[in-house]
Amino acid sequence: MDATATVTPFSTLIRTASHEQHTEAETSTFMSDLLGGRLGVDAYTRYTEQLWFVYRALEEGAEALSKDPVAGPFIQRELMRSAELERDLAHLRGPDWRVGLAPLPATAAYADRVAVCARTWPAGYVAHHYTRYLGDLSGGQIIRDKAERTWGFERKGDGVRFYVFDRITNPAAFKRGYRELLDAVNADDLEKQRVIEECKRAFALNTAVFRELGEVFPLSA
Repeated sequence: MDATATVTPFSTLIRTASHEQHTEAETSTFMSDLLGGRLGVDAYTRYTEQLWFVYRALEEGAEALSKDPVAGPFIQRELMRSAELERDLAHLRGPDWRVGLAPLPATAAYADRVAVCARTWPAGYVAHHYTRYLGDLSGGQIIRDKAERTWGFERKGDGVRFYVFDRITNPAAFKRGYRELLDAVNADDLEKQRVIEECKRAFALNTAVFRELGEVFPLSA
């Protein structure tokens, strides 16, 4: 029997190994309250602000990694979100949206970790790339739908452009291709295990942001 026939694809290993952390992030109190329509548009705005800091770190590091043998295949322009986030923030905060904009401590820690990986560890950068962009293509669409219905944003318009991937016509096919890139990643088993641990760390960093947002926007008892 061919031994390779039973080898679990790396994309499957990542998904199953980080499932607990992924679920914890998705079911945070803040996100549950936001998606449940129990928070105002100011909470959605603050959440969008935090995303900008994380994606700026992701995408500022992307150009230098575009030729890297490990991270390079994942650097795809159709995924980039910073410009869309800035358009959303201009809609939510006004033309001077950068004035007074500051990350929460947890957001700063998250963005710093992404930046460190981008500079020093391409495979670790891939872990953060995976947890963010594949989540945007999947669960992010639920957030967009809820935001449009809860706060009256134009469908796929300003305020929710972050979640609209105009240049990806078939998200399901794109995600399959992305997982194939993961399965073919240029890394040995030890490095792959480190990437899995970094995925778990990425979800934990994201959960910490939700926790701090929940402290800023507690529901009245």
